Amino acid sequence: MQDLRDALRALRATPAISVIAMLSLALGVGANTAIFSIVDSLLLRSLPVRQPQRLVLLDDGSWTNPIWEEIRDRHSPLFEGTVAWSTQQFDLAGGGEAQLVDGLWASGRFFDVLGVNAVLGRTFSADDDRRGGGPDGPVTVISHRFWQQRFGGAADAIGRSLTINRVAYTIIGVTPPDFFGPEVGRSFDVIVPIGTEPLVRGEGSGLDARSMWWLHIVARLKPGQTIEDATAALRGVQPQIREATLPQGWRTSDLDQYLAEPLTFVPATTGPSFLRDRYRQPLLAIMAVVALVLLIACANIANLMLARANGRRHELSVRLALGASRIRLARQFLAESLLLSVGGAALGLAFAHWGSQLLVGQLSTTRSTVFLDLALDWRVLGFTTAVAIATAVLFGTAPALRASRVEPNEAIKEQGRAAGGGARAGLASPLVVVQVALSLVLVVAAGLFVRTFSALANRDLGFDRESLLVVSVDAEASKVGESGRAALFQRVADAVASVPGVEESAASAITPVSGMTWNNIFEFPDKPALTERDRIVNMNVVTPGWFATYGIALVAGRDFETRDRTGAVDVAIVNQAFVKKYFDRPIARSRDGDGSAIGRVLRQPARPGEPAPALQIVGVVKDSVYRSVREPAPPIVYRPIMQIDGFPPFLSISLRSNTGAPALLTRSIAAAIGSVDRDLSLRFRLLADQINGSLAQERIVAMLSGFFGALALLLAAIGLYGVTSYAVSRRRTEIGIRMALGADARGIVGLVLRRVGLLVGAGIIVGAAISLWASRFVGSLVYGLEPRDPATFAAAAAVLAAIGAIAGWLPARRATHIDPAHVLREG
Repeated sequence: MQDLRDALRALRATPAISVIAMLSLALGVGANTAIFSIVDSLLLRSLPVRQPQRLVLLDDGSWTNPIWEEIRDRHSPLFEGTVAWSTQQFDLAGGGEAQLVDGLWASGRFFDVLGVNAVLGRTFSADDDRRGGGPDGPVTVISHRFWQQRFGGAADAIGRSLTINRVAYTIIGVTPPDFFGPEVGRSFDVIVPIGTEPLVRGEGSGLDARSMWWLHIVARLKPGQTIEDATAALRGVQPQIREATLPQGWRTSDLDQYLAEPLTFVPATTGPSFLRDRYRQPLLAIMAVVALVLLIACANIANLMLARANGRRHELSVRLALGASRIRLARQFLAESLLLSVGGAALGLAFAHWGSQLLVGQLSTTRSTVFLDLALDWRVLGFTTAVAIATAVLFGTAPALRASRVEPNEAIKEQGRAAGGGARAGLASPLVVVQVALSLVLVVAAGLFVRTFSALANRDLGFDRESLLVVSVDAEASKVGESGRAALFQRVADAVASVPGVEESAASAITPVSGMTWNNIFEFPDKPALTERDRIVNMNVVTPGWFATYGIALVAGRDFETRDRTGAVDVAIVNQAFVKKYFDRPIARSRDGDGSAIGRVLRQPARPGEPAPALQIVGVVKDSVYRSVREPAPPIVYRPIMQIDGFPPFLSISLRSNTGAPALLTRSIAAAIGSVDRDLSLRFRLLADQINGSLAQERIVAMLSGFFGALALLLAAIGLYGVTSYAVSRRRTEIGIRMALGADARGIVGLVLRRVGLLVGAGIIVGAAISLWASRFVGSLVYGLEPRDPATFAAAAAVLAAIGAIAGWLPARRATHIDPAHVLREG
């Protein structure tokens, strides 16, 4: 305790150094804790359920409901329990613009198997999961957050009716506040039984669909049962499961593969997560970045503490002369370092709480809300404590060693000498080299990630992204059946086109950069040797005018027209990438041009007992991005909407207004669509927002790496300035003598800057070597440039050299004002 009291008095005696050190640590520790809290929540933390270590996930993505029912009804005794679920956004509005909430389809024993009890009311049971609803009709369980937000936490919420996708559900329970669901990265507002799915999706129900892959399946192991035991048990009944759920309409080769593909369980302690798969590598990269920032801060503080220790040499020598032991002095410096670390860690925790919430908010987009449980747990607190202790050791050891080596007589003799006598910089210069090297690594990383984001954000996508409004239309609740859906959507598109202020509009199944795809298998009569992979081509289904709405130029042939309907010749439009890959001939600008793709025929695989439908290519359009901004424009086949059978219940209408502000037309558009079918659910978004949302990962990585790169530069500049200032103060006598002997200001500045140049140069060389080695780990995160891009490395080195020159010039300039006569009198 005496050491801590002495340390506190010593820190209060130098408030400027103490505050700078503590704030630097707060930023470094806080950044590390913020990123680690996200890593903890996303990668490490177990699901908030009973004994999560006994949960196993049926691997390989999603499964059909027939497969789930086979496991549930015939093979459930193999495990203690099984559950299935699927995520979906539900619409609580009665019509028109959607009021979307995050929801889950869940099996009847979902809560029972996971071990989650209701805090109000009850959870649903297997009886509630009957097709069409159980004895109490369609029921739902709501989350604690939704209960508070929508019902104000009122107890009478139980028993109330909640309209979900135009179906009335009765609220029967509220989940605990810490239960966010079975998937990390997502939370829920409402959970409804899988058996009620036909009430929502109608004839598009997936309960009996053997090719609709939409459910996750998890089993709870029996006591003593291992994951290997569970996998072996499941594979023992795999033939029965596969045979009972054979998809209809598949080719023999695909069915053989379906029957043979082994079923496998994987651990589900931390739950499945789309967010984890996407952000694992970027998070680890940023974790490395913030760790380097903390090392730079520690090196900087070590330099400050070394300078502070040198300034206290007289005090330390007196204490030694009075009988204090060297271990006692070293212990006091370590106590001072520990106090600074604890203070920095305490401030860092507050910064981390704010910073981690800000980062998670940046992950959410207009289409999906990201949820992570960022509550402090033992891992986060343990990490912060470990970082605080490690930083205390890192920057406290050097001053403690310096204090233990003070010679009493030598230090007393130095008292009063302006230059500080023979005190040496010791570790100061190497620490500056380390700072510069690590700073170069961070600046190179920032350059790569910022340039990647800039390249993606400014990439030519092949279409005009500005001032384009997208209206997502959901027809699941419509009374129009699947056979009339294409005609319904054409009427909707026509209604939107007639709204005053709409200049151009068209409908499509897929909007660019939505992350969604639609592909099909095509046959090429003149290329029979293509592999199955090459015969799978991306598709889009559009109405006439879609290419004009998006500004995609037609380079040959014609656009779709109203005559392209059922009963007419089946037609298609392809893009340039399609022609290049499959026809390998130049695109002509007229039908009669040599090598034109116009008039060529594609075929889709025939249905049993039917001839293979032929599609005649009537147009070629320029390439455009399809699913992701990162991907090159793929081959695409476009089909007219009125020639598609079995159209899905979702469509997007894209439009521009003649005022340049289509978002102002949402009310008029909703009214126009409502006049066609009031049961349609609508969602509005700007295409630019959708594209920006697709770049969330790159934006966050660029933002964080840029911020920490700038912080590293600032810390390096402070370190260089501090070391150079200290070196100038030590050499005041030498500089004064040089000036007395005729040295001019330019010579003095050059003398100081030469030493700075050596430190910066050494740091750049070391940092370049580290950067070249580390670049192999970020190759998948960069776009449009190589991880070892020479321009980025050169720019980073130039920036650091400029920072070093500025940081060194200021004390060098001050050195030229030294009065030689005054310095000589001091000596």
